Amino acid sequence: MKKESALLEGERCDSKWCEVRHSGIHGRGLFAKKRIPQGTNIIEYVGEKIDKEESNRRGWARIDYAKKTGDAAVYIFTLDDEYDIDGDIPTNSARLINHSCEPNCEAWIEDGSIWIGAGRDIEKGEELFYNYGFDLESWEDHPCYCGSKRCVGYIAGKEYWPELKKRIAAKNAKAKAKAKGASKKAAKRKSA
Repeated sequence: MKKESALLEGERCDSKWCEVRHSGIHGRGLFAKKRIPQGTNIIEYVGEKIDKEESNRRGWARIDYAKKTGDAAVYIFTLDDEYDIDGDIPTNSARLINHSCEPNCEAWIEDGSIWIGAGRDIEKGEELFYNYGFDLESWEDHPCYCGSKRCVGYIAGKEYWPELKKRIAAKNAKAKAKAKGASKKAAKRKSA
Protein backbone atom coordinates (compact mmCIF):
# COMPACT_ATOMS: atom_id res chain seq x y z
CA MET A 1 0.00 0.00 0.00
CA LYS A 2 1.51 3.33 -1.06
CA LYS A 3 1.64 6.03 1.61
CA GLU A 4 -0.24 9.17 0.68
CA SER A 5 1.72 12.39 0.20
CA ALA A 6 1.15 15.14 2.73
CA LEU A 7 2.30 17.97 0.47
CA LEU A 8 0.06 21.02 0.62
CA GLU A 9 -0.88 23.15 -2.36
CA GLY A 10 2.16 25.03 -3.67
CA GLU A 11 4.66 22.78 -1.88
CA ARG A 12 7.15 20.43 -3.44
CA CYS A 13 9.92 18.12 -2.32
CA ASP A 14 13.04 18.45 -4.48
CA SER A 15 14.83 15.28 -3.43
CA LYS A 16 15.04 11.89 -5.06
CA TRP A 17 15.63 10.40 -1.59
CA CYS A 18 12.57 11.46 0.41
CA GLU A 19 8.95 12.55 0.34
CA VAL A 20 6.51 14.39 2.61
CA ARG A 21 4.09 12.15 4.51
CA HIS A 22 1.93 12.30 7.61
CA SER A 23 3.91 11.82 10.84
CA GLY A 24 2.71 10.85 14.28
CA ILE A 25 5.30 13.14 15.82
CA HIS A 26 4.31 16.55 14.54
CA GLY A 27 1.73 16.23 11.78
CA ARG A 28 4.05 15.91 8.80
CA GLY A 29 7.59 14.73 8.21
CA LEU A 30 10.00 13.48 5.57
CA PHE A 31 10.30 9.78 4.84
CA ALA A 32 12.86 7.78 2.85
CA LYS A 33 11.55 6.85 -0.62
CA LYS A 34 14.32 4.25 -0.92
CA ARG A 35 17.28 3.00 1.09
CA ILE A 36 19.66 5.91 1.82
CA PRO A 37 23.34 5.08 2.43
CA GLN A 38 25.15 6.76 5.34
CA GLY A 39 26.79 10.04 4.33
CA THR A 40 24.33 10.80 1.52
CA ASN A 41 23.25 14.43 1.09
CA ILE A 42 19.49 13.88 1.21
CA ILE A 43 17.99 17.36 0.89
CA GLU A 44 19.17 20.96 1.00
CA TYR A 45 17.65 23.27 3.62
CA VAL A 46 16.71 26.30 1.50
CA GLY A 47 15.14 29.66 2.20
CA GLU A 48 15.84 33.35 2.56
CA LYS A 49 19.34 34.32 3.72
CA ILE A 50 18.92 36.84 6.57
CA ASP A 51 21.29 38.56 8.99
CA LYS A 52 21.30 37.74 12.71
CA GLU A 53 19.29 40.85 13.68
CA GLU A 54 16.48 39.95 11.28
CA SER A 55 16.73 36.32 12.36
CA ASN A 56 16.19 37.25 16.01
CA ARG A 57 13.30 39.55 15.11
CA ARG A 58 11.56 36.86 13.08
CA GLY A 59 12.28 34.13 15.61
CA TRP A 60 10.82 36.08 18.54
CA ALA A 61 7.81 37.18 16.46
CA ARG A 62 7.16 33.54 15.59
CA ILE A 63 7.45 32.53 19.26
CA ASP A 64 4.93 35.24 20.22
CA TYR A 65 2.62 33.96 17.49
CA ALA A 66 3.05 30.41 18.77
CA LYS A 67 2.01 31.44 22.28
CA LYS A 68 -1.27 32.74 20.84
CA THR A 69 -1.96 29.93 18.36
CA GLY A 70 -0.04 26.86 19.52
CA ASP A 71 1.77 26.68 16.17
CA ALA A 72 5.37 26.58 17.34
CA ALA A 73 7.11 26.14 13.99
CA VAL A 74 10.22 28.30 13.61
CA TYR A 75 12.23 27.40 10.53
CA ILE A 76 15.34 29.53 11.05
CA PHE A 77 18.58 27.59 10.67
CA THR A 78 22.04 28.92 11.52
CA LEU A 79 24.24 29.24 8.43
CA ASP A 80 27.31 30.99 9.89
CA ASP A 81 28.31 33.76 12.33
CA GLU A 82 26.65 36.45 10.20
CA TYR A 83 23.69 34.81 8.50
CA ASP A 84 20.85 32.36 8.99
CA ILE A 85 18.43 30.74 6.56
CA ASP A 86 14.70 31.34 7.11
CA GLY A 87 13.28 28.17 5.63
CA ASP A 88 9.63 29.12 6.04
CA ILE A 89 8.88 28.74 2.34
CA PRO A 90 6.68 26.13 0.63
CA THR A 91 9.53 24.83 -1.53
CA ASN A 92 11.64 23.92 1.53
CA SER A 93 10.44 20.43 2.46
CA ALA A 94 13.53 20.02 4.66
CA ARG A 95 11.76 22.26 7.19
CA LEU A 96 9.41 19.35 7.89
CA ILE A 97 12.10 17.02 9.24
CA ASN A 98 11.22 16.35 12.86
CA HIS A 99 13.53 16.34 15.88
CA SER A 100 14.59 13.12 17.57
CA CYS A 101 16.84 12.37 20.52
CA GLU A 102 17.99 9.37 18.44
CA PRO A 103 18.38 10.90 14.96
CA ASN A 104 19.22 9.12 11.72
CA CYS A 105 20.29 12.34 9.97
CA GLU A 106 22.71 15.18 10.57
CA ALA A 107 22.83 18.74 9.31
CA TRP A 108 26.01 20.17 7.85
CA ILE A 109 27.14 23.18 5.88
CA GLU A 110 28.87 22.58 2.57
CA ASP A 111 29.94 25.39 0.23
CA GLY A 112 27.54 27.89 1.86
CA SER A 113 24.57 25.51 1.72
CA ILE A 114 22.86 23.65 4.56
CA TRP A 115 22.41 19.96 3.88
CA ILE A 116 20.55 17.27 5.74
CA GLY A 117 22.36 14.00 5.28
CA ALA A 118 22.19 10.42 6.42
CA GLY A 119 24.02 9.89 9.72
CA ARG A 120 23.59 6.14 9.23
CA ASP A 121 22.02 3.87 6.64
CA ILE A 122 18.29 4.67 6.47
CA GLU A 123 15.79 2.09 5.25
CA LYS A 124 12.97 2.77 2.79
CA GLY A 125 9.90 4.09 4.63
CA GLU A 126 11.79 5.33 7.70
CA GLU A 127 11.01 8.84 8.90
CA LEU A 128 13.98 11.21 8.75
CA PHE A 129 15.06 12.91 11.99
CA TYR A 130 17.87 15.11 13.20
CA ASN A 131 18.61 16.66 16.58
CA TYR A 132 17.64 20.34 16.41
CA GLY A 133 20.48 21.18 18.83
CA PHE A 134 18.52 23.73 20.88
CA ASP A 135 20.27 25.23 23.90
CA LEU A 136 18.64 25.37 27.33
CA GLU A 137 17.52 29.02 27.26
CA SER A 138 13.82 28.11 27.06
CA TRP A 139 13.98 24.32 27.35
CA GLU A 140 10.59 23.99 29.09
CA ASP A 141 8.89 25.50 26.01
CA HIS A 142 10.17 22.66 23.78
CA PRO A 143 8.89 19.25 24.92
CA CYS A 144 10.04 16.34 22.79
CA TYR A 145 7.60 13.80 21.37
CA CYS A 146 10.10 11.65 19.46
CA GLY A 147 9.32 8.54 21.50
CA SER A 148 12.82 7.11 21.13
CA LYS A 149 14.34 4.95 23.86
CA ARG A 150 16.90 7.70 24.54
CA CYS A 151 14.39 10.58 24.61
CA VAL A 152 15.28 13.15 27.29
CA GLY A 153 11.81 14.72 27.23
CA TYR A 154 12.80 18.07 25.74
CA ILE A 155 14.34 19.24 22.47
CA ALA A 156 17.97 20.00 23.24
CA GLY A 157 21.37 19.40 21.71
CA LYS A 158 23.10 16.29 23.00
CA GLU A 159 25.86 18.39 24.57
CA TYR A 160 23.21 19.92 26.86
CA TRP A 161 21.73 16.62 28.06
CA PRO A 162 23.72 16.32 31.32
CA GLU A 163 22.60 19.80 32.44
CA LEU A 164 19.07 19.23 31.13
CA LYS A 165 18.76 16.03 33.16
CA LYS A 166 19.78 17.97 36.30
CA ARG A 167 17.18 20.64 35.58
CA ILE A 168 14.46 18.05 34.98
CA ALA A 169 15.37 16.24 38.23
CA ALA A 170 15.25 19.53 40.16
CA LYS A 171 11.88 20.43 38.58
CA ASN A 172 10.47 16.98 39.45
CA ALA A 173 11.80 17.15 43.02
CA LYS A 174 10.20 20.57 43.48
CA ALA A 175 6.85 19.31 42.12
CA LYS A 176 7.02 16.22 44.34
CA ALA A 177 7.77 18.33 47.44
CA LYS A 178 4.89 20.65 46.57
CA ALA A 179 2.50 17.70 46.13
CA LYS A 180 3.68 16.18 49.41
CA GLY A 181 3.05 19.50 51.21
CA ALA A 182 -0.42 19.75 49.69
CA SER A 183 -1.35 16.22 50.78
CA LYS A 184 -0.13 16.95 54.33
CA LYS A 185 -2.34 20.06 54.43
CA ALA A 186 -5.32 18.02 53.18
CA ALA A 187 -4.69 15.34 55.83
CA LYS A 188 -4.56 18.01 58.57
CA ARG A 189 -7.90 19.45 57.38
CA LYS A 190 -9.51 15.99 57.45
CA SER A 191 -8.28 15.26 60.97
CA ALA A 192 -9.41 18.65 62.30
